[in-house]
Amino acid sequence: MNKQLVEWLNKKFDCDISEDYYSYIDEWNDWWKGYHSSFHSHFFYNGRQNLRTRVFSLRMGKKVCEDWAGMLFNSKTHIKISDENTSRFIQGRRENGGVFGSNGFLVKGNGLVEKAFALGTAAVTVRLDGIRLTDGKIPPVSPEAKIRFSYLSADQIIPISVRNGIITEAAFASEHTEKGKKHLLLEIHLLNNKGNYTITNYMFSCDNDQLREEPLPADMIRDFDTGSDIPWFAMLSPNIENNIERSGGLGISILHNAIDALMSVDICFNNFTADFRLGQKKVFMEKDLVETDDNGNSIAPDDVHQQLFSYVKFPTGSGDEKKFIMEFNPSLRVDDNTKGIQSALDYLSFKCGLGNKHYQFNNGTVVTATQYTGDRQDLIQNADKHYLAVERFLLSLIHSVIYIGRNFIGADISDDPEIEICFDRSVVIDEAAERLQDLSEVQAGVKAPWEFRAKWYGESEDTAREAISEIQGETEVDLGFGSGDA
Repeated sequence: MNKQLVEWLNKKFDCDISEDYYSYIDEWNDWWKGYHSSFHSHFFYNGRQNLRTRVFSLRMGKKVCEDWAGMLFNSKTHIKISDENTSRFIQGRRENGGVFGSNGFLVKGNGLVEKAFALGTAAVTVRLDGIRLTDGKIPPVSPEAKIRFSYLSADQIIPISVRNGIITEAAFASEHTEKGKKHLLLEIHLLNNKGNYTITNYMFSCDNDQLREEPLPADMIRDFDTGSDIPWFAMLSPNIENNIERSGGLGISILHNAIDALMSVDICFNNFTADFRLGQKKVFMEKDLVETDDNGNSIAPDDVHQQLFSYVKFPTGSGDEKKFIMEFNPSLRVDDNTKGIQSALDYLSFKCGLGNKHYQFNNGTVVTATQYTGDRQDLIQNADKHYLAVERFLLSLIHSVIYIGRNFIGADISDDPEIEICFDRSVVIDEAAERLQDLSEVQAGVKAPWEFRAKWYGESEDTAREAISEIQGETEVDLGFGSGDA
């Protein structure tokens, strides 16, 4: 986050926004990338000089966030909307004009969840292209307008107002590059005295990290009243309590309380790699046997010898025959290092809410479904908790799109359809066992057939009821029932 931008906001809107929290976000970003300079790079003294060395990293921070994103939002995640027109407007593919399809939401959404878990918070802001808003008033309906998403991570979000832990007003900074020049677009979403959101836009140039305000593009106005208290943004954070003071409403990274475990993994992996790197055979040769150049440096005959041979001055003991060549074959400690890495991974997965056996290198050992589910109770419970946060984020975004579609584009869609978010739980539970359980409940009369169909076929309640009705009707005709004939 550009410190000058925070200072500009504080001065412009008489705020007291602290930039301290962004130092945590910078650290989380390092661990997500797999390189935190104060840990992964350091100097050591070899007896003659200080040398810089790098700690080898498994980059598990990114892997953890990728895994959470893959479980919480993937290609099997679907949204059921009771109104067909509304569903088509939101979820249609690019060629059909669907908002999610045209914005690549299935792909971008997964990356957004990963960034939210890595940096604590992510957001989507909703913009309207192809429409001019003048005098701060809602314009006439423009069917040709397009809804566009901007995907933002925590370092691009500046909370302004927070109520009950929820960010209600915020500024969003996104970079744009045109003809090699960097520009910073700042969108500020504030509630006005009518209770409606007003969006204000500013543009800055970013030359050598120096901010300079610039005129807005011709197709963008300074500010406008959206006419509603429905936000044109949606926030996502991991569903865990933030134990850092003065967070300003931003969430906490899934990695924050696992940084020591990340260090442990890289220490073990570095030791494993270093043993192989340093464990090559060495031959120490008496220095007197080696030819030297004019500067007194030993001359080895080829590259292999330069790696293999070290030229030293052997001491001569009293009565001992002087040695001229000595071999050194160090142990690689593969088993010990492998066990150390596995233990470190167990602690890491436990600290990140994935259970203590999420990352297992068990040499092809087969684990039964029952044992697998039993070992992952922590993961199942934590996933259920995070599903709530993703669901709230998606519902907020959908309601924003519906409002804009009805009031700015004139789309023929429902203003309050029934919406259900269906997650792919097969990645955390034994889906086959759950399906059989549901089927047995249908057969026992505890659950209606349409409920089973709606859950497992992703249909709305009306569609599922209609399909079951047709199936039952066909069955009765085939069996000769329904006409009263015996």
